[in-house]
Amino acid sequence: MAEQVTFYEAVGGEETFHRLVHRFYQGVADDPELRALYPEEDLGPAEERLRLFLIQYWGGPNTYSMRRGHPRLRMRHVPFVIGSAERDAWLRHMRVAVDELGLPEDLEKQLWNYFTMAAQSMVNAPT
Repeated sequence: MAEQVTFYEAVGGEETFHRLVHRFYQGVADDPELRALYPEEDLGPAEERLRLFLIQYWGGPNTYSMRRGHPRLRMRHVPFVIGSAERDAWLRHMRVAVDELGLPEDLEKQLWNYFTMAAQSMVNAPT
């Protein structure tokens, strides 16, 4: 019987998620609209939280939950006004990061579908 491979393993594990999230936050750092949603002076802690969350979500180690508890994404984002402009900016930077990974089409599509769903679910302000 073939061993089941997680998405995390199929895309290259921690290194891939490190590259993805680091590239994403490079875009965020230079985007005034999105940068306003990150109150910390240094984006490093936010980068680490997203990386650990994605690693756990896609089948890697559960370090995120061990450190922060249940993800509760919507609850954690309630303090920030997130409308369609913020969603679109987030997706624009994530698109660049995903494209730079050069994943096989089926894996890229699965990842991108998750990001578009997740970004839409964070919208909490009418347009």
